[in-house]
Amino acid sequence: MKQDYHQLLQAKIINSVAGLALISRVIVDGYLSGLNRSRRVGSGLEFSQYRGYEPGDDLRLLDWKMLARSGRYYLKQSEVETHIAVKFILDSSKSMLHTEEGISKMDYAKVVIASLAYLAQSQGDAVGLFALNDKQLQSIYPTVKKQHYKRLLLELTKVQSQGKWPGDQEASQKLHDRSHKELIFFVTDMYEYNEELTQFIKRLKTVRNEVVVLQIMGNHELEFDYKGYVIFEDLETGTKLKVETSAAKKEYLSSLETMMAKVRNELLSEGISYELFKLNDKIEEVLNLFLKRRNKLL
Repeated sequence: MKQDYHQLLQAKIINSVAGLALISRVIVDGYLSGLNRSRRVGSGLEFSQYRGYEPGDDLRLLDWKMLARSGRYYLKQSEVETHIAVKFILDSSKSMLHTEEGISKMDYAKVVIASLAYLAQSQGDAVGLFALNDKQLQSIYPTVKKQHYKRLLLELTKVQSQGKWPGDQEASQKLHDRSHKELIFFVTDMYEYNEELTQFIKRLKTVRNEVVVLQIMGNHELEFDYKGYVIFEDLETGTKLKVETSAAKKEYLSSLETMMAKVRNELLSEGISYELFKLNDKIEEVLNLFLKRRNKLL
């Protein structure tokens, strides 16, 4: 019988390395058990074809004999090149502390990233993590070393939601390699003041990578199903506002729909994928999305 991971989605379990490892393994192994076993790739595979050298390629992969014969630079391309770098960029601003039914956006994001990283590593991909707010940057650059996944989980458990999104508009240039194939997952609630998140994400896109934005939202945020008078607090500024919910609901939902549609359309126009996930959505859906986007890079 497959174990149900939902009972494991508790903050005290999520924020421990052993607990996060258990949750991601249960989710991914359960997901993979429902799929046909895919072809594995790795070292020792036979050569399949040549391809021309491109700026940024590893010079160690050049075929020198082919260069001597033809005067052109070629690389031997084999199935081992189907490995890619997968980078997770996590919005660790304070708005990610929003909690519904006992789970915060940040807790949900940690489980999503841990599960995707576990799946990516099982495919032989390099995985890296960057968690940002205006107080701190936590970074682990991608590698395929055996113990790297546990280190990534350790850093995930250390991530604290605080402050706002950083104002450094050039920070995105430090987080990705423009010369190699990369799959970048940006996990956020898209809580922004002056399109700082949207503009940051746009700068991540290159012709050689795939960028996927996962917007994490709560059901109450999306449906505004509050009753009576409610005091809302901006987690990032501390501003509080008392609202009569029945009077505010229509305007709130209209503004939210307009904002989300604007962000989605802007990102899609740049070739950036956008997906909305609610705190009670099945994480297996994210894994399916990962495999589809990964295949586009191969």
